[in-house]
Amino acid sequence: MTDKIVVPHTAMVLGAGLGKRMRPITDTIPKPMVPVAGKPLIDWGLDSLAAAGVAKAVVNVHYLAGQLEAHLGQRKNPSIQISDERGELLESGGGIIKALPLLGNDPFYLVNSDTFWLDDSEPNLMRLATAFDPSRMDILLMLAAHDQATGHGDKSDFTIDGDGRVTRFTEGAGLGYIYAGVGILHPRIFDGADNDAHSLNREFNAAIAAGRLFGLPMRGQWLTVGTPDAIAPAAAVVARHRVPA
Repeated sequence: MTDKIVVPHTAMVLGAGLGKRMRPITDTIPKPMVPVAGKPLIDWGLDSLAAAGVAKAVVNVHYLAGQLEAHLGQRKNPSIQISDERGELLESGGGIIKALPLLGNDPFYLVNSDTFWLDDSEPNLMRLATAFDPSRMDILLMLAAHDQATGHGDKSDFTIDGDGRVTRFTEGAGLGYIYAGVGILHPRIFDGADNDAHSLNREFNAAIAAGRLFGLPMRGQWLTVGTPDAIAPAAAVVARHRVPA
């Protein structure tokens, strides 16, 4: 852990996906605008970023981009900048590389727009900032245990060792965690990278090989909304979470 906690002031929000599994809803609206418990998916993450003090969020757009831009233009906090991928969908890794000039040279939050989380008493974004140590880490991911997840199957993504380092999950290798679509990335992980369309898994694998990919188990509930039938279960979890103890 670092002696000085530095909360990232910038975030990358991935909003350019096609949302094919969310059809027919996404025939007419982009997936980040699908409402869950009365709020568009993308606003769950943006509201959490605003609460953490993030000043600027860069959002990449592609499918039905005009609708998403119009919606985001109504937000005051955080300030929104658009990374336009109308011409070519670059996937998660390529999309971040295209947006790097807007993100700057400091570590930034990464947030998927089709998943969100409900904090316990301490916000998970602040916990990530507290745990992020740039001298040891290029990437710190928020991870969810299966009993914290709604809308996810049985698949695990990673395991964590005693120092918090992350490796790919294999059967019998220990407790499996789900990548919760949130993290802190240092932009140096993209140094020398080709500006092509590719998954962020390429950077994850590079950080694993260097021993610089770390994970932090989240606190609270994590919700992924990938298909229309996942909306109602997610809304039910939100409703329970809002009930005073």
